[in-house]
This record gives sequence, C-alpha cells and structure tokens, in this order.
Amino acid sequence: MNRHAPIRRLAEAASAVAVGGALLTGAASAAPTAEPPSTPVPVATPDGQVFSYVLNAKHANPGQTRLVSRAVERSGGTVVQAWPQIGVVVAHSDRSAFRADVARSAGKALESVGVTRTVPVSEVAPATGSSARSSVAGDARTTRKATDVESTSSRPVPTDPREVEQWDMQMIKADHAHDITDGSRKVLVGVLDSGIDADHPDLVANLDVRSSVNCTDSGRPSKTGWEPTTSDHGTHVAGTIAAARNGVGIVGVAPKVRLASVKVVNDDGFIYPEYAVCGFVEAGLKKMDVTNNSYFVDPFEFWCDDQPDQHAAKEAVRRAVTWSTKQGVVHAAAAGNSGKDLANKTSFQDTASPNDSTAVARTINSGCQDIPTELDGVVTVSSVERFPVDTLGSRLSSFSNRGLGVIDVAAPGSRILSTVVADNGYGLKSGTSMASPHVAGVLALMKSAHPTWKPAKLIEKLRQQADDKACSAATAGVPCVGTTRNNSYFGEGMVDALDAVS
Repeated sequence: MNRHAPIRRLAEAASAVAVGGALLTGAASAAPTAEPPSTPVPVATPDGQVFSYVLNAKHANPGQTRLVSRAVERSGGTVVQAWPQIGVVVAHSDRSAFRADVARSAGKALESVGVTRTVPVSEVAPATGSSARSSVAGDARTTRKATDVESTSSRPVPTDPREVEQWDMQMIKADHAHDITDGSRKVLVGVLDSGIDADHPDLVANLDVRSSVNCTDSGRPSKTGWEPTTSDHGTHVAGTIAAARNGVGIVGVAPKVRLASVKVVNDDGFIYPEYAVCGFVEAGLKKMDVTNNSYFVDPFEFWCDDQPDQHAAKEAVRRAVTWSTKQGVVHAAAAGNSGKDLANKTSFQDTASPNDSTAVARTINSGCQDIPTELDGVVTVSSVERFPVDTLGSRLSSFSNRGLGVIDVAAPGSRILSTVVADNGYGLKSGTSMASPHVAGVLALMKSAHPTWKPAKLIEKLRQQADDKACSAATAGVPCVGTTRNNSYFGEGMVDALDAVS
C-alpha cells in the first residue's frame, strides 16, 4: 500500500507543471559531480492563482524571521505561519513573480524560497500577514518525561481477545516486554498522520485530546479538526503503538503510553511540506517523546537539492526535524513502499512525482531524498512479512524500500491487525506504514524504562538491541547487500521490545 493515507487522488490542474522555478539565494547542497543532475520540474505560478510557499531565513532567529515576513508582505504575499524557532515562514501569494520579488526584498536575510505544491492551494485563504500566527506553543503533548517505569508484571486485566492474532507483537517480543512494563503514562507519542478516532474503545483511554493538533489548514496549528475525516490510516497506526490493555480487541506495543493526534494529512490524502513542518515543530514545542511518521512528504517522492523549489521545502522540513530532536523528540519513519534501493538513487527513476498534478519520469541523484525518513536523526524502518506462513520466521516485504546504510531497523509490516474507524473495529493493513509504528512503540517503551535518555541514545540503543538478521533470499529479484549485523534489507536487525525495557 502507499505510505500515505489511502485516500489519494491527483489534482486536476495538470497544467501547473510548466515554466518557472524558485529563487535560491544561498548555496543548495549539490549532488556529487559524478552523478547526473535531477530532472527539472519547474512549477508555474500564474497571476491570480494562490500558491503556497516556504521561505527559509538565512539564520533561524526571530529577527531574521521578521525580516522575511515583512518581505513577504512587501512582495504581495500573505504570511500564513511564522516559525521563528527554525527561521521558516509559510506564505501564500497569487502573484507570478512572488519568488523573485520576495528574494529581492528580503536580500541577505533569505536563504531560500520555494513553492510547496504544483497546484494552487485548496484551503481557505488566511487572514492578512499582520494577523498571522507565530507559534510558540503548539501541537500535541502536555506531559513531562517519566521518572520511573510503571510495572505491570502482575497486571489484573486479562489478555485482550484478539491478542492471539497479533503475531507481530510476538515477533518483536512485545508480549514478553509487557511482563515488565506496558509503558509509562508520562510518555507521549505524537502520531503524525490522518487523525486518530477519538471514541475507539481501544484508543480513547490513551488519547491526549488537549495535546492533539491539526496542521492541515495551510500549515497553521489548530486545536480542532485533528480527528480523521477521509482516512483511518492514522487510527490503524495508533492502535499498533498504544492500543490499551483493557480486555477489548488488541494490545499495542506500549499499551499504557499516551497518544496525540497530529493531523498532517488533508482530506485529499496529501501531506504537504508546510503540514509536516507544523507537525514537527509542534511536537518539539509540547516536548513530545516520540513521533511516528508513516508517510512521505508530497508532492515529490524524492526531494532534490539541485532543484530550487524542492531544496527550499526540504530545508524547511529538515530544520523542523532537527529542532524538534533538540527538544528531546525521537522520530521513527516508514522507509517507503516502492521496492527501491534508497542507497543507489541513480539505479532507478522516480516516475510517481509530482503526485498532485502530472507525474514525470525523473532522473534523480543522491541529493534527492525521501523525507522525512532519510533526514538525519530519523529512524528509518523497513517492513517484513511472516515467512514461512504461520511461523515467526520473516523476510523483507516485497513492497518495502531498502538500502545499505539507510535502513536502521526492520519491523513487521504485512497484514497487521490494528484499530480502524469503521464500527470502531479492527482490520488488516500492509505497508512500511505499519512497520514504523512498531518501532515508535518500542521507543516509547524504552523512554518509559529510561526517562533520561535523549534521542541520540535512544536510537543508539534501539540499533544495538535489534536482533541481527542475516540477508535472506532476494525479494522481488533484488539481492540483499551487507552482513548479518547490518544489511540493506533489515539494517541492524529486527527491533526488540524486550531488550528495550530489560
């Protein structure tokens, strides 16, 4: 399945892909000279049509962010959201020359500016720049870190009825980890996705409503609208992380930790850069402990540094991830479902981008990345399936991306049973989207057991504790590369929930 929420349709404005391009005032990270440049995807922004832009200040501080915001207004744009913590401004404009004009106006205060989509915005137009919000508090999670591990070794609640069907929990030893702890209520996991069903009986006890946020209104945080509307993808992900041990349905990897719904998927199924930026910054502002990211940022499967528009959007997301990590948030992300080798970008073409208008067959290079999963400090998770069937043996799922030095760990991702919106029930889904929340859950257990550990140590221990998994027979005709300790299929191995809390 697609890493995104399954409600995905192409926008009708295919003519938006034409001439034009973002202005890049700073030096973008160029691809190695031995590699070909990526195929240009210029985006036309005709007069009279409102497009969305991200602008990155040269330096991430309030002063330069204000300078960039003023340049937006002088250039005929509207400031939608300013993030002074990372020096990023989100703007709308209906002027074709906006990119060039704002670059001239901002001068040395601006690092880069780029359009975030290949189609006009569909959201309601924001207020004028003078009333735009500059968030200093935001998305999910209001609680502090845990100070102890909440033992559940003598828990009185009986095994949940469908727990016997959860082979995935057995594969990562979550069932044994639960004999030590179900996690701490002081740990909060932000689910950056399509929303969490607020009244599902297996989720309601763990859902932190006050900490939940909607980022799909042009990238502005809102306390309303964070529940699912067109997709149950986020609800399924949430159940894998933290479905409660309550005698009902299933059990999550960390059934006592709290969940925050951080909605970054709009009703058409798109996750645009400004939505992701909002989600990550809000996670940092509210001191979340873990986020799960089962998506790639639209409209490009791979964002290329040598394309000015793409560089600007990628830089904005990178800054948001880096800043939130410094606030203590650790991030897990799905590797992707294209069956590609992420360590060898010149071995294939990207034929699915841009996905909000008309896709083109693109040559890409090592400066092109699937974000957020390939950004520094993000745990990249590949997917495995049961093999042989009805055993706890495993092999790489046929759809899973791979890559030596790219994949950190592996987790179950094929035919995973979890919570869905329909009838407050349960269903099977497949994808690296389903693998990543297993790792987010393990990180939540680890944070429960070791509340003082920072993101770098959590990732280090996660990788060290993963069960080594040797290269297996080629999946989809693609051989595995590397050693038992670290290879292109499984990274450093199968994530281990028991070691995380032992």
